[in-house]
Amino acid sequence: MTAPPRSPGTRSGTVGNRSAPARRAARRRTATRRRPAARRSASRRSAPSGRRIPRRGRTGIRQWWPGLLVAAAVLIGVAWNSDSRGIPTVPGRCALPGSALVVTTEQAGNAAIIADVAHARGLPPRALVIALATAQQESGLRNLDYGDRDSLGLFQQRPSQGWGTAAQVQDPVYAAGKFFDHLMQVPGWHSRRLTDVAQTVQRSGFPEAYQKWEPMATALAKAVRPGSPRLTCR
Repeated sequence: MTAPPRSPGTRSGTVGNRSAPARRAARRRTATRRRPAARRSASRRSAPSGRRIPRRGRTGIRQWWPGLLVAAAVLIGVAWNSDSRGIPTVPGRCALPGSALVVTTEQAGNAAIIADVAHARGLPPRALVIALATAQQESGLRNLDYGDRDSLGLFQQRPSQGWGTAAQVQDPVYAAGKFFDHLMQVPGWHSRRLTDVAQTVQRSGFPEAYQKWEPMATALAKAVRPGSPRLTCR
């Protein structure tokens, strides 16, 4: 029987024509040669995103740089103010000149701030003594972030009673200024008993408690007011 004729599109497996296995092998070799190019293309596409990472880091530094400068300026100012009276910025103790009394560097630093506020307002030494005795009784001359009810800061002033915001009364300069504002409104404040004057300002539940600090406040006022001898601290 005669074989049926081949269609024009059919190829035989003779020399010059590729069989199906040969064609599959050729496709595999072509795919293998293409893979490195694909990897190179992927590498080129991912490179820009990798280069943007350092730029984001530099932007973050630039964003925080003004805040860092302000913080550094504040720290330098505090250190200069303390050093001018011989008060180190590290924890320690200071002996008051001409007295056996000793205070911490924290107490001495806060007392110096109160003295600066009194000096800037041109107040007499008696005002500073009253303020120091009051702050010693209320907080131990420490800038506390807690107290009875909402009392805060050196003078334990209460935001709910109109002394200022919580942040303000914990600012020693602001707190001292508010104390002096009220002190100046007390009739005869410069000649009356210290505890009576302080009680008029503070309205404490222990009205006599301020009096015992007058000797300490007097010695401390002499040591921290501007132009006084340097404290001996260690």
